[in-house]
Amino acid sequence: MRWAGTTTWAVIALAATSLPVQAQEPVRLYAAGSLRVALTEVAAAFEIKEGIAVRSEFGASGLLRERIEKGAPAEVFASADMGHPLTLQREGRSGPVTTFARNRLCALASSKLDVTTANLLDVLLDPKVRVGSSTPKNDPSGDYTWTMFEKAEKLRPGAYATLSGKALKLVGGADASPPPKDRSVYTMLMAEDRADVFLTYCTNGILAARELPALKVVPLPETLAVGADYGLTVINGASEPAVRLARFILSAPAQEILVKHGFAVAMPSK
Repeated sequence: MRWAGTTTWAVIALAATSLPVQAQEPVRLYAAGSLRVALTEVAAAFEIKEGIAVRSEFGASGLLRERIEKGAPAEVFASADMGHPLTLQREGRSGPVTTFARNRLCALASSKLDVTTANLLDVLLDPKVRVGSSTPKNDPSGDYTWTMFEKAEKLRPGAYATLSGKALKLVGGADASPPPKDRSVYTMLMAEDRADVFLTYCTNGILAARELPALKVVPLPETLAVGADYGLTVINGASEPAVRLARFILSAPAQEILVKHGFAVAMPSK
């Protein structure tokens, strides 16, 4: 696979204009919630390699972007889509945006459902089946889910109205409770019987199923498949260590960590 968007090293172009900070200050990383486990491990590897601490905040990419626009002290922004970091770039708040990881949409299903890739759309359209999702606009996962609903409409006229009308926006909202620190929010929601099927990233589904083996991760059929490109950018005025963190996220060791956690990545050509 090749890199989309700008060249791999364009994201670190702000090095020359970075503002100096004291060495003991941690790098501030704002990242999509779906990257929590993977980038926590990446940050730990960076800290060992560079001797520089990383302070990470995870959440819905759209809400993080809004916080950055309001002056939140982010230095590196890793989004679950390209749109939010590109918005910061267009506003003159950050440097170039690079695709650094890819994901896909999957269905996380309760054990009480007889659901497969082949019958997934039938199950989702069943009036008795509760469908959980993230919140569109605030969280790219919700946007990708609504894109899937649009694809369903082409297969079954009326499907978009049915699915968008019944979808329960359980995460990603501005008023949503913070996710638990000790387990996946999807594990918690499914264990609490808040939904029968949850449409989320495949990586989120894999983590939830590891924590609660009764859950099943169901790939979407090709006719409904939706991919997700993740974008990385460095905020204007970021410290030199922050630029080094961005470079490290693009490096082979960090990308191997991403792959281990189920992401698809494209290595830069040498």
